[in-house]
Amino acid sequence: MKIKRVLNNNTAISVNHSGLDVLLMGAGIAFGKKQGQSVDMDKVEKTFIIKDKDTLNKFTDLVIDVSLPEVMMAEKVINFAKIKLGKKFNEIIYVNLTDHMHNSIKQYKAGIVLKNPLKWDIARFYPDEYEVGQKAIKVASDELNIKFEDDEAAFIALHFVNAEIDGVETSNNLAYNVTKIVKEIEDIVKDYFHTEFDESSLNYYRFITHLKFFAQRLLAGKHYDDDEDQILLDTIKKRYQKAYDCALKIQNFVSEHYQYEISGTELLYLTVHINRLIKNL
Repeated sequence: MKIKRVLNNNTAISVNHSGLDVLLMGAGIAFGKKQGQSVDMDKVEKTFIIKDKDTLNKFTDLVIDVSLPEVMMAEKVINFAKIKLGKKFNEIIYVNLTDHMHNSIKQYKAGIVLKNPLKWDIARFYPDEYEVGQKAIKVASDELNIKFEDDEAAFIALHFVNAEIDGVETSNNLAYNVTKIVKEIEDIVKDYFHTEFDESSLNYYRFITHLKFFAQRLLAGKHYDDDEDQILLDTIKKRYQKAYDCALKIQNFVSEHYQYEISGTELLYLTVHINRLIKNL
C-alpha cells in the first residue's frame, strides 16, 4: 500500500482497494517515508478503517500525539465491549475512549487521581458497562503498568453508556448527568417510603430503566405526547395514592431543579412503577 499522508514515524494514512482511507500503525512504518512511497506491510501492527470523514479526521489528529500501545489498548477495550454488551457503537467511540485513556494516563503519571462521586451508582445502574471499565483498568495494569483506581472504571463505563444512547445529542457529560438524575429520583422515593429496595428484583430493574429513559428525555428537552386518559389517571391516583403523592414530589423536584415539567403521561408511568416497587412494603 502507498502512503497518502505521514502522521508520525509509527502512523500513516493509505488507501485500500475500495478507495477508503486506512490508518496504518506500526513501529517505524513511516520513518523516513514520504507521500507515494510504499509501506512495508510486515511492519504494520494495526489498521483502522473509519468511514465517517469527520471522525477519521479527529482520530487522525489524536493519534499523532498518542502512543501506539495506548491506541491498541483502547481498541482492545472497545472490542471487549462489543462482545460484552452485544452492541455496535458509533465510530466516535474510538476518538472519545482513546483520548480519555490517553489523558487519564498522563494524569496518573503526573500524580493526579480524579475521584468519581457517582462511582457506585454507575456500577449499580450500568453493571455491564462498569465491567468493561474494569477490563480497561486491568489492561492498563497488565500492558502499561498503570494502576488505576475503580473510579477510572466508572469514567470509562460512561463513555460506553454515551455511545449507546440514541436520539440525544451526546456529550462527555451526558451519561454522568443521566446517572445523577436517576440517583436523585431514586433517593426521593427511598426517603419518601423510608426504605431500601431489592436491587436484584425485576421491578427495581424496570423502575431504573424507566428513569434512565426519562432522564434522557429531560436532558434533551423532550416529552411524551401528553395524551393520557384523564379517567385512567384519576383511577391511578385513587388506587395508588401513596405512589402518586411520591410521583408529585418528583414532579416538583424536577420542575424546581431542571425547569422541566413532567407531563400527565409521565406522572402516570412514574406512579405505576413506584407502586410496583413498594407493593411488598
